[in-house]
Amino acid sequence: MHKQVIRIPQTILDDMIAHAKEGKPEEVCGILSGQGNVVTRAYRAQNVAEKPVVTYNFSPQDQYRIFKDIDEREEEMMAIYHSHPASPAYPSVTDLRLAFYPEASYIILSLARPEQPVVRAFRLEDGNIQEITVEPVTTQPGE
Repeated sequence: MHKQVIRIPQTILDDMIAHAKEGKPEEVCGILSGQGNVVTRAYRAQNVAEKPVVTYNFSPQDQYRIFKDIDEREEEMMAIYHSHPASPAYPSVTDLRLAFYPEASYIILSLARPEQPVVRAFRLEDGNIQEITVEPVTTQPGE
């Protein structure tokens, strides 16, 4: 099967990693929007999970605000991201159970080795895990 690609500007990847580091030892979460396979915007969200050290749950207010803004910009939700502060960038059993948006990519940022953060993306559908390529995009002024 053809491997899918999600293109994320390096500035957004850097901000996602910064978000993960700021939230450690708890997991952080957010949503990426854009069109096609190109991300144009990142939204940080508050993790309101009962045990944020091992899982994430979006605040309903953040989720509403983010979805409303994406809709108003006529973009689409492309990915949901969260961090694994101490474990690999691979979906956990909980991540599979909480994958409510099969059309979205699920991006996991691992800080198991904080000096070398790992960012991986997956399609999670019906308990199946399919890795997709994260392609950093650098844009020059005027592009």
